[in-house]
Amino acid sequence: MRMRSCAPRSLPVPIAAVWLMLGSPCQAQPPAPSPEELQEALQRRYDLVLDFSADFIHTYESSMLRSRLEEKGTVQVKKPWRMRWDYREPEPKLFLSDGERTVFFLPEDSQAIIGRLPENNEATTAMLFLAGAGDVVRDFTAVYDTVQDPPPESYVIRLTPTRTERDFEFLTLVLDARTMAILRLISNDLQGGVSTFVFSNLQENQDLSDKPFIFDIPPGTDVIDTTQPDPLQ
Repeated sequence: MRMRSCAPRSLPVPIAAVWLMLGSPCQAQPPAPSPEELQEALQRRYDLVLDFSADFIHTYESSMLRSRLEEKGTVQVKKPWRMRWDYREPEPKLFLSDGERTVFFLPEDSQAIIGRLPENNEATTAMLFLAGAGDVVRDFTAVYDTVQDPPPESYVIRLTPTRTERDFEFLTLVLDARTMAILRLISNDLQGGVSTFVFSNLQENQDLSDKPFIFDIPPGTDVIDTTQPDPLQ
């Protein structure tokens, strides 16, 4: 993020938008917060969010296959452990967690895969954080990072998990400098793939009911329930 200044050249230090608005262009600007301070601010903010919804664009780029996939949809989260991801483009699909189990539903294939919700020691730290069961300060170390075309007045930090994860190597968060809202979440997996979520139309603390997180299986759906023992074993 570039800072306005009366100096002949800009200073490469990101400053929160509120400081820019309150300060005179010729005043010395306060130092940028450290990555650890941003972590703490993010966790304090997220502790106050009981539920949220947003639109998202999800892109996945595979370095191995040299391919790029883009999908769009909406997400709803209610702490703890209730999540609903409705993918609408290019094909509909649903990922849902009702607090006890997960459901992955492909309406065009009339198939639903039911799984158990992972225990805290089995879930990835990214999932724990979104579900309201993790701690971004405890579970990650933070450094400043960069992304292509960052939004104005934003911070970019890289979060590396303090324990080895099976799903990703590190996360990059793009944060609104004024509100600490997550604008982008980028996950770099262990195979060199990059998964990016861009969020918009964020709504928080709407007192969401449990109804969106309950899945009624449509008639004729092929259900694969991995929570039940295999009768052939």
